[in-house]
Amino acid sequence: MKTFYITTPIYYPSANLHIGHAYCTTIADAIARYKRLDGFDVFFLTGSDEHGQKIQRSAQAQGKSPLEYVDPIVESFKDLWTKFHISNDDFIRTSEPRHEKVVQEIFRRIQANGDIYKGEYTGLYCTPCESYWTELQLDENGCCPDCHRPVEKVSEEAYFFRLSKYADKLLQHIEEHPEFIVPTSRRNEMINFIRRGLEDLCISRTSFDWGIPVPDDPRHVIYVWFDAVINYITPLIHNEDMKRFWPADIHLVGKEIVRFHTIIWPAMLMAAGLPLPKQIYGHGWLVTDTGKMSKSVGNVVDPVLLVEEFGADAIRYFLLREITLGLDGNFSRDALIARINADLANDLGNLLHRTLNMIGKFQQGTLLPATDGTELDQSFRAQALDTVREYRRLMDDVQLSDAVKVVWKFIGRANKYIDETMPWKLAKDPAQRQQLANVLYNLAESLRIVSVLIEPFMPDTAQKIRAQLNVTSKPKLDDAQTFGLLEANHVVGKPEQLFPRILTDK
Repeated sequence: MKTFYITTPIYYPSANLHIGHAYCTTIADAIARYKRLDGFDVFFLTGSDEHGQKIQRSAQAQGKSPLEYVDPIVESFKDLWTKFHISNDDFIRTSEPRHEKVVQEIFRRIQANGDIYKGEYTGLYCTPCESYWTELQLDENGCCPDCHRPVEKVSEEAYFFRLSKYADKLLQHIEEHPEFIVPTSRRNEMINFIRRGLEDLCISRTSFDWGIPVPDDPRHVIYVWFDAVINYITPLIHNEDMKRFWPADIHLVGKEIVRFHTIIWPAMLMAAGLPLPKQIYGHGWLVTDTGKMSKSVGNVVDPVLLVEEFGADAIRYFLLREITLGLDGNFSRDALIARINADLANDLGNLLHRTLNMIGKFQQGTLLPATDGTELDQSFRAQALDTVREYRRLMDDVQLSDAVKVVWKFIGRANKYIDETMPWKLAKDPAQRQQLANVLYNLAESLRIVSVLIEPFMPDTAQKIRAQLNVTSKPKLDDAQTFGLLEANHVVGKPEQLFPRILTDK
């Protein structure tokens, strides 16, 4: 069986969840669900990145141990993924014993290869970003170039990873594999970063103890980024899944952490003698009219409240349709409501309700045997199959937004088909009984196909459509490529509203 492995970054345990956290995971979930539809054996991993000085300080401020501090936050992440219908196969916590064991094993492998050595580190450290910087890398205010907060000067004994040794190998791999870093803008950024020169990476600290101890030297804890990226192989390395799923097909990460995933992580894998992931995809940020979501700015959008008000599928649809993967995307409540009313209530919901209502009214809820029908009928069926082919091409190329739009273009065509054929008029003419049967069958089949195509984006809605159509078989992409799988005399269910229109005050 074909296999596919997709990961999200493991998220820092922030007590302030916002819709941006859900964006990346929803993308990964849609890709994973699509691959399952297409017959792949999928492994989908997400998790939480729990070590480091920042966590330890936050826990101390609340009079808690680091684990007591992060446990409820991690549970809130898991609860959010359940609410968003996220179908991950594993959830990794970097505080788990299984992860500590693998991190120490990889450390030993790299050390045995001569690529880890002990030295003295004196430099600048950003605690919020868990990042080391040189004077030249700081912003114009002498602060962290990523988060623009003050850095601390630290001096301590430390272990170093010979990152500089792998600069040429990394450049060669990136240049020989243009698909390794996507989109092209991120690829070019990383090439320029490597060409400016790579310094060996400090990978241990002694000034705090919340982390994984260095093997045979427990006074040191392993640098959080060296620890965190190893999560991608933790669930696999000690079983047959390593052979089945590694290297990963896609690491999906935010653009602000592409450097760690395309430079540090691949160099670590080279040093450990392991294959590199096939692709690292750096997606953009979810922003509001006031910029990137941030607690300090006060523009955080709570995803839990959104789900409770609008439902997960509506939010998933908005995120996947509205934002082109790789670019920043704007989120607003008004835009979400507009999409729900126009695309979900009017287009999809109306198509399903009208179709089932007419089958119930004109044919007692039963699909009658259909024939080839008119040229218009044949054109409509051909467009359904053209839609599936284009959808498949776009999804294989991870163009999720365009794939959603292609499906909705066909939904719009199906609504127009109703207006063109006027089943209510055909029902009044006994001579048009066969043509009425053709039209209603074509509409029901188009909805069956749509329910398969939207499964990756809106799994709950897809199931509701199949339930109303009285289709009980498990959805498969192959089934969407054939028009006519609903049998004659199939009895459909009664229409129920999928998405009520949202009334808003002007």
